[in-house]
Amino acid sequence: MKKLLLRLSVFALTLSCGATENPVKNTSKVNVNTSTYGYWQQHVDYAMEIDMDVETFQYQGKQKLVYTNNSPDVLNRVYYHLYFNAFQPGSEMDVRSRTIGDPDPRVGDRISKLQPNEIGYIKVNSLKQNGKEITHKTVGTVLEVKLSQSIQPGESVTFDMDFDGQVPLQIRRSGRNSKEGVALSMTQWYPKLAEYDDEGWHADPYIGREFHGVWGDFDVKLTIDKDYVVGGTGYIQSETKAKKGKKTVHFKAPKVHDFTWAADPDFIHDTFEMENGPTLHFYYKKDLEPKYIENWKKLQPDTAKLMTYFSENVGEYPYDQYSVIQGGDGGMEYAMCTLITGKRSYGSLFGVTAHELAHTWFQFLLATNEAKHEWMDEGFTSYISTLAENEFGSSKSDNPLSGSYRGYIGLANSGYEQPLTTHADRYKYNQVYGAAAYSKGAVFIAQLGYVIGEENLKKTIKKYFEDFSFKHPKPMDFVRTAERITDFELDWYLIDFAQTTNTVDYGVKSVEGNTITLERVGLMPMPIDLYVTYTDGTTEEFYIPLQMMRGEKPTSATIIDDWAWAMPTYSFNTEKTVKSVEIDASKLMADVKRENNIFTVE
Repeated sequence: MKKLLLRLSVFALTLSCGATENPVKNTSKVNVNTSTYGYWQQHVDYAMEIDMDVETFQYQGKQKLVYTNNSPDVLNRVYYHLYFNAFQPGSEMDVRSRTIGDPDPRVGDRISKLQPNEIGYIKVNSLKQNGKEITHKTVGTVLEVKLSQSIQPGESVTFDMDFDGQVPLQIRRSGRNSKEGVALSMTQWYPKLAEYDDEGWHADPYIGREFHGVWGDFDVKLTIDKDYVVGGTGYIQSETKAKKGKKTVHFKAPKVHDFTWAADPDFIHDTFEMENGPTLHFYYKKDLEPKYIENWKKLQPDTAKLMTYFSENVGEYPYDQYSVIQGGDGGMEYAMCTLITGKRSYGSLFGVTAHELAHTWFQFLLATNEAKHEWMDEGFTSYISTLAENEFGSSKSDNPLSGSYRGYIGLANSGYEQPLTTHADRYKYNQVYGAAAYSKGAVFIAQLGYVIGEENLKKTIKKYFEDFSFKHPKPMDFVRTAERITDFELDWYLIDFAQTTNTVDYGVKSVEGNTITLERVGLMPMPIDLYVTYTDGTTEEFYIPLQMMRGEKPTSATIIDDWAWAMPTYSFNTEKTVKSVEIDASKLMADVKRENNIFTVE
């Protein structure tokens, strides 16, 4: 297994808050009832009042939810996530971390050693449906609720809850008193209604992976020690004095599916105003070493460049603020913000910020279910953030995604690969999850550019954002968007690359005079770009379409006859004598055995 860890080259990124009173822009995109291609989704509005004790790290909460059932189904139950309950000895997260072959070093066996005043919890004291008490049961990190009256299609109901919480020691994403001294990283900290969609309920236990939530509006009043600087999802409406040395910070966050905040008495809070863009907020500790303070200052205009790049290449950022906050345990994205550890070289700080900011598009606006389709979250984000880093870095690469290709190919050849349809919590090894979600996910979208052409891929990404932002898209939504752009048939691409562990492996079998014979060794079909050098020194590029694709990408190469997948070999004649042949000189096809891609006549 240790050799596997070295081969996979897995990214270890995990991280994700500001102020004004402006609502989300372009609200014409937000339509939960009459959305794209017959789609529907649920809606919930949160109103919460939270009283935080920064001495005990305990808090009291009142929550009012208005939940609208936009589904065609009658709902007899609902479920809430109680994520903080994961940080208790004996929890599923604890046991999984201690029994998996390669535990996340940030977690390890730390949860098992937490004392009662160090654990996390959310305790539900009362819950009412439309003013009437209802039956509920806490099962680990999930609250199971039996309704007193079923929720009919199209009906809205109100749930009122009183709850108590305790912030755990900082272990994974959330917590208090991080290694860098940040007091409160408050992520996944409130009772969060589980998502219900056309596949049913998604009340997954919190074991270690990421999240899925219901779109809606948040109105949060946080009462906390008056000396704490607070940044959070959404827009600060006001800060008012409260009793006993406290203040109340009032947030509103429209059209999001989560709410995060962080607080510390020693935060520096800088703002950077983008021209024709949102206000950027930066929160970081004033006791950082001068070199780190300098990095956080340098980051501010560069974050604006990243914001502009993603808005131009995916779709316009629709909110009026975004925050980069020191906190958490690495890097993790949240609605309108990221939490990121602050003691980093500038290259690391910029790179992780690029990745987490890109998640705003690929997960927080194109809100895939991260438990089921983790690769659309991490992989698509890795793809676009890598392109952005290549754009603004000191050196340029013709194939900036080469690291992702290496990571995936190492996985494919390791014998440990599981298909991308694997639930994020069900990978045998953390490292295999990482290589699949980050590397193979990035290759999925990059290689699609090889299949359909780069310009068509750019159009697909923008159309995908236009049609599915503020929704919960699935893999087929992205592929169908590409089909609509190109008029190609592309279901084979999704099936083989995402739903199996079939691999791409094409080779040059023989070259005799002016006859070239290629072979398909792997099971996955692909169109072929072929680069030929003749004995007279001239070159020619050929394009062999894949028959089942029912179309050809735009190309300047010579297009020859289609290759039907079931045929293991393919031969054709050139007009000149061949000296050498190379399959996919661009290396944008994820061929897992490149040594048979080149043939030179002796």
